Amino acid sequence: MSPRGRGVRGRQLASAGDPEHSATTTVPGRMMRPRLYEQIVEELLTHIRREKLHAGDKLPPERDLAQALGVSRASLAQALVALEVVGVLQVRHGEGAVILEAAPPHGALLAAVRQHQDTLPDIIDARSALEAKLASLAAQRHVPEDMQAIDDALALMERQVNSGERALEGDRAFHEAVTRAGHSRILARLMGEISSLILETRIESLSQHGRPAESLEQHRLVAEAIRSRDAMGAAIAMIRHIDTVSDVAFLRPYEEEQDIASEAGVG
Repeated sequence: MSPRGRGVRGRQLASAGDPEHSATTTVPGRMMRPRLYEQIVEELLTHIRREKLHAGDKLPPERDLAQALGVSRASLAQALVALEVVGVLQVRHGEGAVILEAAPPHGALLAAVRQHQDTLPDIIDARSALEAKLASLAAQRHVPEDMQAIDDALALMERQVNSGERALEGDRAFHEAVTRAGHSRILARLMGEISSLILETRIESLSQHGRPAESLEQHRLVAEAIRSRDAMGAAIAMIRHIDTVSDVAFLRPYEEEQDIASEAGVG
């Protein structure tokens, strides 16, 4: 099933009581099971409440948490992303996971995460369309100051990648610089409207091993196409980039997540 087909669907079965008739009856479909990262989120929230952690306090190191919960660090990282997206904590370079606010009421966070998960495909579609057009316009309309801002963002991201950070600030600066270089007030306003909605894909994508460096290289390809005033090339490079960074675990089917967990020795 694709990420978009998440609903529980009934199945149509022929009536067993009267084989001569073609009447059908609907039976319940497969039950929705809590995904692994959702279970980990609940465990982390329980830990925060039990230990009475407040803003500024830190969770144990990821390695210790993963061992204590009996899960892979990849699955733990996904749960931390969910908590970061909704503002409960922030994963800081060199510090680990730092609490930002008290844990929300039981069930409230998972409801929010699932709502975001359901709308993400449409958000990604909108982002791809908007940013491809903006990259194309940037190639046609940029002035020296725009190109300088793009280069500065690339330099910032490179420094963050080289220091082992997720490079969130550099990534955001690059996309904002390309948006400004497009010189379209309406498209820029639309990008501003969805910027908070794409935060979770940005956080999770750049939390994946090797993704910040890969994203930086793709940014460079977009930048060079813009510099060369290659509108088509800039749009294509941006679409390829959005496709890459939109490959996030929130959108993977439950079965694929379980396969990954099994391969990591988690069951």
